[in-house]
Amino acid sequence: MKGDRVEIVVDAGDTTRTYEVVASRAGRRVETAVRRGVVEVSEVTRSGSVVRTARFMATRVLALVEQPVPREEPSEAADRVTRPLREDPETQPRT
Repeated sequence: MKGDRVEIVVDAGDTTRTYEVVASRAGRRVETAVRRGVVEVSEVTRSGSVVRTARFMATRVLALVEQPVPREEPSEAADRVTRPLREDPETQPRT
């Protein structure tokens, strides 16, 4: 979902560096994978195409924090949809 993000904290010798990968558009998501000593974080479209990828050596990664966007409750969504719309004065019958 748009807004999902993953923070990666990497050991850079005498200091640490923090990187972020964010789902920048609607319908995109962020996926993580650890393969053969490499941590891979990718932004992926709905169809599964990879938009961009960040790769780090697994031995250097100190923290990998996934931060999903808070989803709204179904009751909140229902309240938002059922609110009455403002009436258009031009379509109202005149008295």
